[in-house]
Amino acid sequence: MSEAIARELMAQRFRSFLPVVVDLETGGFNAERDAILEIAAVTLTMDPEGNLIPDATYAFHVQPFTGANVEQSALDFTGIKLDDPLRQRVALSESEALGEIFRPVRKSIKSHGCTRAVLVGHNAAFDHGFLNAAVARCGIKRNPFHPFSSFDTATLSGLIYGQTVLARACRAAGIAFDNQEAHSARYDTERTAELFCAIVNRYKDLGGWALAQREQGLEEF
Repeated sequence: MSEAIARELMAQRFRSFLPVVVDLETGGFNAERDAILEIAAVTLTMDPEGNLIPDATYAFHVQPFTGANVEQSALDFTGIKLDDPLRQRVALSESEALGEIFRPVRKSIKSHGCTRAVLVGHNAAFDHGFLNAAVARCGIKRNPFHPFSSFDTATLSGLIYGQTVLARACRAAGIAFDNQEAHSARYDTERTAELFCAIVNRYKDLGGWALAQREQGLEEF
């Protein structure tokens, strides 16, 4: 029964969209030219009280596509070492990495009764642009993510906490943030997921999100 309630609430909350938190580490700022080096996604779900919570994390090292540009300044910033033997052993091609992300996202969309995913990111336009460029480059026909809609936690954090930097926004929300771990796709995605959930749940606790409609939905179970 609780899973059915959670499914119904998630389908209602974002007009049948499933929020999925995404972060990419890249070789620069040009989505058409620069390589994706890491990609991570966190799917979200709801508890029976309508609180948004992280569900599962998927994270992969990515091989630069043929002819891709990688700026040394980007490597210095992220700490990624392209010649690291472990990275070379486990890194996937763009197409493989997107497939490994998209499969569980599609499964989560279906299990929550949603129609498609909507990307959540910190400065979401950056990640969305790189994701769409990779999808086009790989010729993927069934992208589970909405092509242009997204939720930006930098904007939401500025509204709620007065902070737009991820580390500062997390700390303002009471979420621990380790600067030594930052700038890996997995770590940043998991912290962004916690931040997005904190913002959405705080709004709910303050009386937002069509409470009458939500309560009516609960009574049907």
